[in-house]
Amino acid sequence: MAYLNVRVTPGARQDAVSGWQGTALKVKVRAAPEKCKANDAVCALIARTLGVPPSAVAVERGHTSRGKLLLVDGLTEEEMLRRLGAPML
Repeated sequence: MAYLNVRVTPGARQDAVSGWQGTALKVKVRAAPEKCKANDAVCALIARTLGVPPSAVAVERGHTSRGKLLLVDGLTEEEMLRRLGAPML
């Protein structure tokens, strides 16, 4: 199990992982920030990027803010960061 800090930009032109901003992964999603649509899109995008099932990614904290803490089940933190191309911190 691993935790991932993300910084979300909802309402973008396309879903994309934009890189790192300090220790947070910048993520853009097309979904609007209403009725959890953006949260669901972020979880789906991170799951696809990591190669894990969508059910393995959940918002742990920050449901209504741009800064979120995601819980990723099935990967160690080191494996998750390696798959995301995290800079050495």
